[in-house]
Amino acid sequence: MITKDEIQELLHSTETYRVERTTSTGDMDKFQEAICAFANDLPNSRKNGYLILGAFDNGELSGLKVTDDLLKKIAAIRSNGNILPIPVMSVDRFQFPEGDLLVAEVSPSDLPPVRYRGRTFIRIGPRRDIASEAEERILAERRMSFMATFDTMPCLAAKLNDVNTDLLRTKYLIPLLGNEIVESDKRPIEEQMAAVGMYDTEHQCPTYAAVVLFGYKPRRFMPGLYVQYVRFKGEDVTSEVENEMQLEGNYCELLPRLESLLELSVIKKKPVFVSILREEMVSNYPYQAIRELLLNACMHRDMQSNTPLRFYEFASHLEILNAGGLYGNARPENFPSVNDYRNPLVASAMKTLGYVNMFNRGVGQVQTDLKENGNQPAEFNVNLITAFKVDVRVSQSYTKEDGGKTGGKVGGDVVENIAENIADSIVEKLSTTRAKIVRIICKNPNATAQSISKEINIASRNVQEHLRKLQEQGVIRRIGPDKGGHWEIIAP
Repeated sequence: MITKDEIQELLHSTETYRVERTTSTGDMDKFQEAICAFANDLPNSRKNGYLILGAFDNGELSGLKVTDDLLKKIAAIRSNGNILPIPVMSVDRFQFPEGDLLVAEVSPSDLPPVRYRGRTFIRIGPRRDIASEAEERILAERRMSFMATFDTMPCLAAKLNDVNTDLLRTKYLIPLLGNEIVESDKRPIEEQMAAVGMYDTEHQCPTYAAVVLFGYKPRRFMPGLYVQYVRFKGEDVTSEVENEMQLEGNYCELLPRLESLLELSVIKKKPVFVSILREEMVSNYPYQAIRELLLNACMHRDMQSNTPLRFYEFASHLEILNAGGLYGNARPENFPSVNDYRNPLVASAMKTLGYVNMFNRGVGQVQTDLKENGNQPAEFNVNLITAFKVDVRVSQSYTKEDGGKTGGKVGGDVVENIAENIADSIVEKLSTTRAKIVRIICKNPNATAQSISKEINIASRNVQEHLRKLQEQGVIRRIGPDKGGHWEIIAP
């Protein structure tokens, strides 16, 4: 609280935006408006404001006698519910020969704008006024700057030994700062972590970002920090469950497992006909697009929620449901053009770890990849308020037996007969040996030099030479690598 000597200085101070003097004792609206204005501290001086009862504007005392009832009445302003958020203030009486002063000392709020009965009052020099829309925006932006994001806050229940500091050093500090700098840094690991936002020196504990990214058991501190994967046989959650899995651990462990699950269990490929003698591999979902959606969900999720990241696979679509709706500047009307980060430190670390780029191009690239793969555009539900949902339909090219290119199922005797006719027209112009090779390839595009060698009873190296000549003549071509690829006859 202010001292008696400081009060005397303030009575004649020129810092008029910090002081309001009055001889009134009953104008409660005036007092509350003044306290609201001091709490908002529009000039951002970070200095306390003072409402002084019992003084004229020129600083002379009015001869007021401050009673206990008056003290209680002014002190009650703090919690009577008219000023929200509740201001930080103290009230005291100071006695002078000329009379008493009642002083209400008000601290600048860390959560502006502060409102009195729904209106935002500010101080403009010696004058009190209602804030304009632009001035309210300034106060709101200041509020955001005062509020630390969850990932930068100290995880008070955690200790340094709850974090894998070796993993943090090798996976994060060295890629971020460079090996030479990290090796020459002789500071304690706590100070090195604090320099990159992973440790809170005031509370002597790691931040939530450190626990999320490098913690040994992050679910001890954030129960919802895991991925729940379920594959359903039908189209909704009431259908039979075919597979279920929980992926957990710090992000250095969880994200690689999530990529493996996606690649080995979710993404499926199969060959489809695109012409009479050629087929290509199509997938049910593009790997990069689904990976991007899952990584975004991990990056933007509400870490405080007990709800896991739900990754559900149905017969004809994927569903990703994440705790935490749109954040900050991102709103339904501007999504996905505008983005914001609920967990900026985690997002930055995921970029350093090589998982995201933070260019705000992810959603656009996802839609492009889906279109190229034959999928419909991803459907984003941004109106759930407390959650964010994405639905992706299976590729139409994958669900059609022929990939939608030849107009129906082509196979068996039909393809074989057509292929034989094409082969006949080709082999008429070839030597006997090469004609045999072409007929073998016609029946078995996966034939190898060794298998052809056994069938026509010539050396394997000679078969390889004939194959090379056939490619030079434009009769056949190789699709894919030597192992895993196949031959294709080029129709004349």
